[in-house]
Amino acid sequence: MILYNVTTNIHESVHDLWMNWMQSKHIKDVLATGKFTSARMVRVLVEEEMGGKTYAVQYTTDSLETLQKYYDEDAPKLREEGAMLFGDKMVAFRTELELIREF
Repeated sequence: MILYNVTTNIHESVHDLWMNWMQSKHIKDVLATGKFTSARMVRVLVEEEMGGKTYAVQYTTDSLETLQKYYDEDAPKLREEGAMLFGDKMVAFRTELELIREF
C-alpha cells in the first residue's frame, strides 16, 4: 500500500477559506479520480517559524503505478486550482510513503 502525503502550510488570512475548500471540495475531487481508496487529514502540531498552520492529507493507493497515473492525468489540474485560489498564501510539499505494516 502506498500513502501519498501532502503537507501544506496555510497563511492565517486564508485559513478558514482553505479549510472549507479542502474538506468540501479538494479532497473529494482527488478521491473522485478513482486512484485512491481513502484519505485522512491531520493537523501538524509544530509551530512554524513562517507562521500559519500546517496540515497533512494522506491519500491511500494500491501502487506506485497508480500514483504515477494520478500525477500524469489528474495532479496538474487539481494543483492549479489550489494555486489559483491561494497563491503564495499556501506552501505544499509531497511525500510518497510505503506502508510496511500496521500494528
